[in-house]
Amino acid sequence: MKVTEHINQSKKTLFSFEILPPLRGREIKDIFSILDPLIEFNPPFIDVTYHREEFIYVEKENGLLQRKTISRRPGTVGICSAIMNKYGIDAVPHLICGGFNKKMTENALIDLNFLGIDNVLILRGDPLKYENDFFAKKNGHKYAVELVHQVQNLNMGKYLDNTLEQKKSTLFNFCIGIAGYPEKHLESPNMERDLFFLKKKVEAGANYIVTQMFFDNKKYFTFVKKCRLKGIFVPIIPGIKPISSKKQLKSLPTRFYLNIPNQLVKKIEKAKNKKMVSQIGIEWAIQQSKELKDAGVKIIHYYTMDKPENIYQIVQAIY
Repeated sequence: MKVTEHINQSKKTLFSFEILPPLRGREIKDIFSILDPLIEFNPPFIDVTYHREEFIYVEKENGLLQRKTISRRPGTVGICSAIMNKYGIDAVPHLICGGFNKKMTENALIDLNFLGIDNVLILRGDPLKYENDFFAKKNGHKYAVELVHQVQNLNMGKYLDNTLEQKKSTLFNFCIGIAGYPEKHLESPNMERDLFFLKKKVEAGANYIVTQMFFDNKKYFTFVKKCRLKGIFVPIIPGIKPISSKKQLKSLPTRFYLNIPNQLVKKIEKAKNKKMVSQIGIEWAIQQSKELKDAGVKIIHYYTMDKPENIYQIVQAIY
C-alpha cells in the first residue's frame, strides 16, 4: 500500500518510524528488538535507511597504506522484506544517488518491485567523509531530482535500454517520497532556492515529502505554508527526533542546519546526567507531537536512531 493511500485513508493521526540497518555482522533479530515494542502503535509503514560504502586505509607490512571499501550497515532491501513478512507492514527503503550508477539503480528498483515494495524515499545522500562536495558515481545521478526522474520513468515503463521486450513490460507503480528541510538544506544558499528545487522534485514525480527533524513546530507550519504558496501541494510529513545527549546540542545544528530553541538548550545544559537529558528530550518531543496531532497532521514520522525506548515513551503519551 502506498504512503499516500495511508494518508488519504487515515481518520486519525498515524505514527511511522525510521530505523537504521544494524552494523555488519549483527542479526535481523536486532531490528525486530527495536520494532517489536513499537508495533503496538500500528505504524502504517517503516522506513529503512541506506548507507553507502565507505573507504578506510589499512597499513600494510611495508608501511604503505592500502585503501579498502567497506559497507558498515548493509541489508536495507533484505530488512524491508523481513519487516513486511514478519509484521505485514509496508516498508519504505531509502534509495540514494551516492555509490550507484543508473543501471545499478534500475536493477535495485526491479528487485524492490519483485518484492512487492510500493514505496521508495529518494535522497541524494551525503558526500564521502573525505570529500568536501558530493560526487556522483560514473553514469550516476548528481542530484535527487534526477533519481526521481528515473523512478518515474520506470513507473511509465521507460527503461534505460528500451528494447522491444522492455517496452512490453509491466509498468512499475512506486510511490515516491523525498526529503524537505523546514530550515533549508545545509548546502542551499537560502530557503527560496531550496523550495525551488523541492518543487522541481515534485514536478518530476515525487508524491510526498518527509521533513528533516525540527525542534520548533513553527518551523514546520511555516514550511508547509511556504510550500503551498509555491504550488507544492503533496502531503508533508513532519519528522521528529528527541535529543538524547548534550553533544547533540552541537552536532545536530552542525550536521543538519537546524535551530534548537533556547528554552530546550537551557534545560539540557542544566541536566545533571544523560538520563535527565534523555527525559527532557522525550518531554519536548511529546509536546511537539501533541501540537502536531491537535493541528490535524495525518502522520508523524519518528527517527528512532536505534533508541526505540525514547520513541516508545513519546508515542505512548499521545497514542
